[in-house]
Amino acid sequence: MADEVQSPQRVDDVDAVTRAVLTASRLLVAVSARSLAAVEDRVTLAQFRLLVVLSTHGPAKLVVLADRLGVNPSTAMRMIDRLIAAGLADRQTNPENRRETVLRLTREGCALVEDVMARRRQEIATIVERLSFDQRSALIDALTAFTEAGDEPGVMAGHNGLSPLGWADAPMHQG
Repeated sequence: MADEVQSPQRVDDVDAVTRAVLTASRLLVAVSARSLAAVEDRVTLAQFRLLVVLSTHGPAKLVVLADRLGVNPSTAMRMIDRLIAAGLADRQTNPENRRETVLRLTREGCALVEDVMARRRQEIATIVERLSFDQRSALIDALTAFTEAGDEPGVMAGHNGLSPLGWADAPMHQG
């Protein structure tokens, strides 16, 4: 029932889990920052995020890309202009509608995303290797439940269509 008052034990449990998730997210942000360190002279965090969106979802019109990033189209255009100048993205005529332009990653942009994500994956694997088998199993169960509660789709184990980001069937090589 929505009107049911939670017991003090339940609130404490939620608070403890929330603190644990926040601590884990701090670790994951640090891992992410370290994985970007090798390319920070080429792209900003916001630009990398744009590259990841293109990597994950494939070519997109500017308004769609801006919406996925949660920014206005002019901000997305400035970011994409810088990425085009750096050779990491490009504009092409949409083959399905010749009046539209789509934005996509270049091979160099794909390689940059793959490199950063490989670094991130390796560092996370190193941390996971420090856990016992039982801890790993419990972590899988806990993270699966957490991501399901947040409506995040799961990743199929051993699926060949995975992007280095871990998302299934994400188009990676656009150019």
